[in-house]
Amino acid sequence: MRILQIIQQKQYRGAEIFACQLSSHLINLGHKVEIVSIYDGDALLPFKNKIPTLSSQDSNRYLDLQGWKKLADIIEEFKPDIIQANAADTLKYAVFSKLIYKWKAPIVYRNASTTSYYIKNQFSKFINSFLLRNVDRIISVSHASKRDLNRVFPFTIDKTLVVPIGIDPIKTEETDIDFSTGRVNIIHVGSFTREKNHKGLLSIFKMLNALNQNYFLHLIGEGPLRNIMEEDIRQLGLLDSVKFYEGVRNPLPYISAADILVLPSNIEGLPAVLLESMFCKTPVVAYNVGGISEIVSSQTGNLIEKDDETGFVKAVLETLENPNMEQIEAAHQMVLKEYMNDEIAMKFVEVYKAVIR
Repeated sequence: MRILQIIQQKQYRGAEIFACQLSSHLINLGHKVEIVSIYDGDALLPFKNKIPTLSSQDSNRYLDLQGWKKLADIIEEFKPDIIQANAADTLKYAVFSKLIYKWKAPIVYRNASTTSYYIKNQFSKFINSFLLRNVDRIISVSHASKRDLNRVFPFTIDKTLVVPIGIDPIKTEETDIDFSTGRVNIIHVGSFTREKNHKGLLSIFKMLNALNQNYFLHLIGEGPLRNIMEEDIRQLGLLDSVKFYEGVRNPLPYISAADILVLPSNIEGLPAVLLESMFCKTPVVAYNVGGISEIVSSQTGNLIEKDDETGFVKAVLETLENPNMEQIEAAHQMVLKEYMNDEIAMKFVEVYKAVIR
C-alpha cells in the first residue's frame, strides 16, 4: 500500500512521534509511506525520510485554500491508497482538501485524546460533526476515547474502532542526564499545555518538597505554557528543585534514570509515556483520566482519582518508600506483550486493508 500520514507539526509531541514510529514500521512491512506536516517545526522526528511541510498558520486553519491546495498537490504526486490524519488540525486539512480539490483516497482519522474536552460551543460541535462525517474510519487510541467520541457524536459508532499506541524501545546515549543519586528524582514527560495540568503537578510537588527537600522534579517537554510554568516555579520557591529539558528526542534514558514517573493530567487518550515508563521499570503514579485505567491498575501502577492531590502525594510517598517489584515487573511484561509498535503496526495495516477493500 501507499500510505500518507498527516501530522500537525514537527514537534516532540505524542501524536507526531507515534505517527513517525508507526510509519517506520509500516515501511519495514513493505509499504510505501510518506509524512507531511501542516505547520513548521524544528523537531528531529524519528522518521528517516524528509517530512515536507505545508507551512500553514494555525490562525488560517478554517480557511486555508493555499494549504489545502498544497496537500492536494502532494496527494496527486504521491497517489496514496489511504490517508491517515493524526489528531488535531490534520482532520480539518484532510477533509477540506478532499472536498474542494476532489481527490479520491479514503481518510482514516486517528482520535488520540478526549474529544469532549475540546468541544466548547455549538460551532465547534457543528464543524467537528461535519468533518467526522467525511472520514471513512476512525481509529481511537483507547476504549475511553472511543466511548467519549461516540457519546458526543453518536453517528461515529459504526465507523470507530480501537487500536492503541505502542512504543519503540530505542536505546541511545544522552549526555544531558544529571540525575544525582543523592536525591529522589521525579520525572514528568509532557507538553506544556493545559491538558497536562502542570499547575496541579507543581501543587503536588510543592507538598512533596515540603516533606522532603531532597526531592527533585525533572520536566521534559515543550509548549506554549512553558514561560508560565517557570514563573509559577519561581513564585513557589522551587527554582532549586526543578529542571527543564527541551529537544529530547528519546526520553527513555531519562525515565530509566528516575525513581518515579508522575502524570496528573486533566485528559489523556492513552499516554505513551506511561508505557515507556513501564518498559523502563520505573514505577508510575497517574490520574484516572481517559484511557489510563486501561493500562494502569493495582497490578501495574498507582491510579489516583482526578484532582485528588493529597491521594497523589500519598501514592508517590508509598511508592518511593516501598517500590512494588511484582507490580513493576507485571507492567513491564504487559508492555512487551501488548504494546510494542512492530505488532501495533500490523493492526493498522488490517484497518487500512478493510477500508480500501
